[in-house]
Parts: sequence; structure tokens; C-alpha cells
Amino acid sequence: MSPDFVMCGMGKNQSPIDLSGGIDTDLPELSFDYPNRGLVGEVNTGHTLQENLKPGNFLTVRGKRFEAKQFHFHSPSEHRIDGKSFPLAIHLVHVSEAGNLVVVGILFEEGERNALLDQLSGFRPPHLPPYTGLIDHNILISSRREYYTYNGSLTTPPCTEGVYWVVLKNPIFASKEQIDRFRETMGADTNRPVQPLNSRTVLE
Repeated sequence: MSPDFVMCGMGKNQSPIDLSGGIDTDLPELSFDYPNRGLVGEVNTGHTLQENLKPGNFLTVRGKRFEAKQFHFHSPSEHRIDGKSFPLAIHLVHVSEAGNLVVVGILFEEGERNALLDQLSGFRPPHLPPYTGLIDHNILISSRREYYTYNGSLTTPPCTEGVYWVVLKNPIFASKEQIDRFRETMGADTNRPVQPLNSRTVLE
């Protein structure tokens, strides 16, 4: 492994984790302000589809504001809940002016077709023409009252620690066809295995 990525093997606050045994506390409601709909591009990085967002969309956490930069996918999910894995997950990446990171994890159950995914070129059925409307990622955070939170890391190299993780408790849905399309595009699982919790605490 590159010396630049040493944290991936030696870090003590790594992500993802199994979200179990959380401490029940009065977490504040998440404050999303996503007025600028639409994407500025989709990138196949080789291990995920990354949807880059327009500027001017923010999440306020603990009195600090973080701008939404992009969201991307993992299959199966990286985080687990009480040992349960999910077939697909989205990570919404937010960055503060100081460079601090908040990542919001959203889990998918297999079920009804997801309208938002059908608007993304990497998920859109090949027989349909490109979607030309404004993609509204507010749909992703419609159920945000209940969540887990903990201090972790990026799940891909360089595995930087100090990432504030928020994982929404209530999954949303995607069809088997949509999940399979992403997996076929990637050609392999795109999740990092769960990491030891060590001395950290999960709040819920």
C-alpha cells in the first residue's frame, strides 16, 4: 500500500462500521438547504458512479454549515445496521469552508422502482432517451428525522479520519433492475468491509 494511504491500515477511527449498540440521545433534526437542483456531471470513477452537484446546497450540523459537493453509490452498502447489509447505498459528501467533511449515508432496500435513479444516466434504462430535466436530490433526504452519527473516515484511500458520519435510519427503495444495473456497470462489489468500532460511540 502506498505510504500516502497508511491510515487505511493503521487508523483507529475507520469507516464503515456496524451501527449497533448506539446510545439513544436527543439528536437535533438535520437542517438541509438544497435550493439548487441539477447536476454538473456524472463520473464513472472505476469503483462508483459519482454525481457532482451544483454549488449552493448546504447542510447545517452542530451550528456549522457544509456544502454538498457530490453523491456516489456503493453496492452492497458499506454500513450495516445491527449486522444487516443493504443492497445499495448513497453517500452525500459535504465540505465546510475549513475543509471538514460530513457524509450522509442513505440505505436502499430492494422494492419499488426509484424515480430519481431513473433520471441518472448511469441508472437510466438504455431504451429511454437522456433525461433533460433538473434532478432534485432533495428527494434523497425526505426522511431525515432519525439517524445514527459517529466519527469515522473516508471509506476509500487515503481513508482520512475526522469525517463526521450521519446515516439515516429509514431506507429508501430501488428496484432489483436498478440495483443490478449499477452492479453490472461496476463489475464487482464496491463496498469496504466494516471496521472495528474501537473506543468510539454511536449516537442515535
